Amino acid sequence: MSKTILKAEKRSVEGRKVKTLRNKGILPGNVFGKKVKSLAVQVDLKDFEKTYKEVGETGLLTLSIGTDERPVLIHNLQLHPISDESVHVDFLQVDLKVKVEADIPVELSGESPAEKQGVGTVVQYVNEVKVEALPADLPEKFEVDTSGLAEVDQAIMVKDLSYDKAKVEVKTNPDEIVAKVEPPQKEEVVEAPVAPAEGEVPTEGAVEAGNGEQPAAGAPEAKEEPQS
Repeated sequence: MSKTILKAEKRSVEGRKVKTLRNKGILPGNVFGKKVKSLAVQVDLKDFEKTYKEVGETGLLTLSIGTDERPVLIHNLQLHPISDESVHVDFLQVDLKVKVEADIPVELSGESPAEKQGVGTVVQYVNEVKVEALPADLPEKFEVDTSGLAEVDQAIMVKDLSYDKAKVEVKTNPDEIVAKVEPPQKEEVVEAPVAPAEGEVPTEGAVEAGNGEQPAAGAPEAKEEPQS
């Protein structure tokens, strides 16, 4: 397996001043891990983005800091809330002989006969599955083939996923649904309100016949005087 290397430098700029680094196309970050002293680093933003596309958050990479090389995982990438640009990254330094836990992404592939025939819709219930494995054995992703889903309520469970069981231990509930065919949703028909007839004025509450006026609250009712 080829080794992915990302060059980094020790970082002296901290706090609000890191904004000056970002303006120069430099991404601030930190290296941490068990029995590892935290180290502030910085990497070229373009180099990082290229590496991130290759390895994601589950692929092992070598962080080269001068003459020091450290096996790391991209543990946490912070993005700008508006521009979605990378603003900070944490690198988790790992021991290649010690297992780690990671959330592996799930991707659906293939065409479901149920969807093709309009019988139902495939709904993805799980986007990530937690596993434990040696850093070099972590799967890049779980690819789920939906071409066998032909009927409503037919589902694929976590226990149906394909992976090397000798190297990878799945921590997520094996009976949890990953993807399932749901029946098509019926569209509710909303009736339009009936327009009043021409000349008719809609009113609230009951209206007395005759003059169309209601007595004021608490007013005594008018009584017809007897004719003499």
